[in-house]
Amino acid sequence: MTPSKSVLHPDLRGRVAVVTGASRGIGRALAIRLAQEGADVAVAAKSEQSTERLPGSIHETADAIRALGRRALAIPTDVRDEDAIRNLIERCVAELGRLDILVNNAGAIWMQPILQTPPKRFDLMMGVNARAAYIACYYALPHMVKQQWGHVLNMCPQLNDRPSPGKVAYMISKLGMARVALGVAAEHKRDNIAANTLWPRTIIETQASIGWKMADRAQWRTPEIVCDASLAIFAQEPRTCTGRQWIDEAALAGLAGITDFDRYWCEGKPPADPIYIDTW
Repeated sequence: MTPSKSVLHPDLRGRVAVVTGASRGIGRALAIRLAQEGADVAVAAKSEQSTERLPGSIHETADAIRALGRRALAIPTDVRDEDAIRNLIERCVAELGRLDILVNNAGAIWMQPILQTPPKRFDLMMGVNARAAYIACYYALPHMVKQQWGHVLNMCPQLNDRPSPGKVAYMISKLGMARVALGVAAEHKRDNIAANTLWPRTIIETQASIGWKMADRAQWRTPEIVCDASLAIFAQEPRTCTGRQWIDEAALAGLAGITDFDRYWCEGKPPADPIYIDTW
């Protein structure tokens, strides 16, 4: 099937998005992609200055969006702080006029066994992952309800009962994000608000995959596959596409008719034995 251009490139003119964790990686790429499709974007993250260890900042992302002719807000946001999230949403609506798309992308990762994961690490991941997604929805939803249109996308794996040895705490926090999305979907379908989750099938080239030395670059795909899958979701009328737990490949195949994913590999061709993380 030939992919639909409108699905991968929906007209988002007049729409406003909030993207957390948007100073680098998937968040930055998606914030810029939303702007390319016409949206104005509130760029949220902690990083206000780029460093060698953590390259990228909210201001660099916002500048890239403005260079595309779209409006952008660079809002320093520690998503563990309820007041910071409330400020993010309030500033977005006050200065950009509305809120249509919320991407809960900010994430904390610590993949170690339980005995190597002290409570403070557990609390950090719960705060940045599950709790932040919940609070962001709490403050964003009233604006979406008022306009009877909205998309919430939480970047997290599908719910499952696998034990996940070596990453128990991480998976508790990430699967909590999935419960948030499913709850929002059930409570607000009649308000024409969609809530979905999205997770890559493979490792994506991000600062996390680099820092944690997740295999080598030949096993990674570019953030573009997650951006394409996200836009395919946002192209749908909210009430018609909600409560789904998408894997990027499935979203592209089911919504855009794309089944050839070779162009997304960082090295230009698939590895002989790909590592698939959608089974975590």
